[in-house]
Amino acid sequence: MAYPSPEKQLGFQSTARSVLKEVFGYAVFRGPQEDIVAHVASGGDCLVLMPTGGGKSLCYQIPALLRPGTGIVVSPLIALMQDQVSALREAGVRAAFLNSSLSAEEAGSVERGLLAGEYDLLYVAPERLLMPRFLQQLERLQASARLALFAIDEAHCVSQWGHDFRPEYMQLSLLHERFPGVPRIALTATADRVTREEIVLRLGLEGARLFVSSFDRPNIRYRIVEKANARAQLLAFLRAEHTREAGIVYCLSRRKVEETAAWLVEQGVAALPYHAGMDADTRALHQARFQREDGIVMVATIAFGMGIDKPDVRFVAHLDLPKSIEGYYQETGRAGRDGLPADAWMAYGLGDVVNQRRMIDASTAEVQFKRIAAAKLDALLGLCEASGCRRVRLLAYFDEASAPCGNCDVCLEPPQVWDGTVAAQKALSCVYRTGQRFGAAYLIDVLLGKETERVLQWGHGALSTFGIGKELDEKAWRAVFRQLIAQGLLAVDHAGYGSLKLAEASRAVLTGGQAVHLRQVQAGKPKAAAKRSTGKGVGYAAGLDPVAERLWQRLREWRAAIAKEHGVPAYVVFHDATLAELARARPLTEAALGQISGVGQRKLERYGAALLELLRN
Repeated sequence: MAYPSPEKQLGFQSTARSVLKEVFGYAVFRGPQEDIVAHVASGGDCLVLMPTGGGKSLCYQIPALLRPGTGIVVSPLIALMQDQVSALREAGVRAAFLNSSLSAEEAGSVERGLLAGEYDLLYVAPERLLMPRFLQQLERLQASARLALFAIDEAHCVSQWGHDFRPEYMQLSLLHERFPGVPRIALTATADRVTREEIVLRLGLEGARLFVSSFDRPNIRYRIVEKANARAQLLAFLRAEHTREAGIVYCLSRRKVEETAAWLVEQGVAALPYHAGMDADTRALHQARFQREDGIVMVATIAFGMGIDKPDVRFVAHLDLPKSIEGYYQETGRAGRDGLPADAWMAYGLGDVVNQRRMIDASTAEVQFKRIAAAKLDALLGLCEASGCRRVRLLAYFDEASAPCGNCDVCLEPPQVWDGTVAAQKALSCVYRTGQRFGAAYLIDVLLGKETERVLQWGHGALSTFGIGKELDEKAWRAVFRQLIAQGLLAVDHAGYGSLKLAEASRAVLTGGQAVHLRQVQAGKPKAAAKRSTGKGVGYAAGLDPVAERLWQRLREWRAAIAKEHGVPAYVVFHDATLAELARARPLTEAALGQISGVGQRKLERYGAALLELLRN
């Protein structure tokens, strides 16, 4: 077994449960973790699908400690590497990373340490792994039986159908070819059937065991609202439910990120922008502040989509529609990693549907790629327009059956469904009679009988469809057009600058052969969801008596000082859950302290005396 360090032998037996407790401070495994660890530790290959926050890292970290030599972790996420290495070192594990953030001198030092057997785990960027020099170093390790395993994190990056395709991942099949005796574990939180099949194919995992955990994140409440004034809707949501709490707001464009962040600051929200167009130093600074300070709201593009391991993110909000359910799931999965209630909130409108359709149609990609991209968008639109439980539909996408959750907006406030056949016929007829060359806004003007300058210019006031839609207001017609696009009855003509045209399926509706059912537009102001967190103490202080709450605050202050001293985020020292348990249980002996979840042997040795002093006074 590879012990955390030669200087401090922990003296525990070489078993997975011993490592889990002595190193990481946890008494029991979760879900399939133990089976995965046993399989990899015994030399087996596997593909692991486990939700964000489900404990994927332990599935390769513990086998790396159980097997002789160094475990190599391939990851595209520089920030996550750094945080995980910091956390491992705090636990006494010999870990390092190798990526572009290191100078040539620093990288050389890490490589020498690798060859000298100084590491139990080494995190490596894929482009670094693929360098001939580094591959030769790995071959030297293999020759001396000092290569424990390969862990391929974010394995969906290997698939062109995945939401975050990375070309360099395509070359990772060479691990199987050049190091056939070394076990491989590929891990992802998001992979539908098509993506899963390509991961297996590209990485040569045909004989590997497949572990699929539940994709359910029951602590996350999913809410999708009709977009009106998205900024104002977002601010109302934040002020009602997440004042001074950490969260992420996703926008589609860099410009929108900058403008939204600046506007939120003007409204008194501690917001920071993040996108790939910013210089590296600013991005790093903003990410560090988000990780280490309380209550920061990061406004970002999907450049901030992976690699964020901050446990107390209380909400993820989308101001623009993602491209797929995988992307949506990955991004919303940043919320509530500590297990406490969190929100996934999205504002969604007709413009989002049109823009995403247009981007797919205008793409220069191959026909097959466009077809799959369109199918993925359709699945996401189905989630947005769902009249039944959102969680059921979300999990069904990942081939997981479930029952209504009672914790999404549809379950809490079920929408009414109405027979929209006549309205659909009017809308489709209007599209046809205006020549299939106008967007929804213009078509709605015609249906409402508005004598605008454009309507008069085109002479459409004389059409039979002029003014036939006055039974619905503009908001309701927007919802009708949005749902007709989502149902495949209307298509977006990108060559016509977003104009709408009839799809083949519309014929059956126009001739009366097919009924159309639509979600009712919610009238008035939706009910505010019950506030589930306080913004103070990040929810863990709930239920503490006054003495325990004061102790909780002292523990947080102590942790903040230690984190600043070590230059790491506070949760790397101890998670909030551990501090809350300390405040509740108030252990007064070293033995009792060692029974607290999250207090491993190294942390007990390092911080035990200071903690006991705090707890006794």
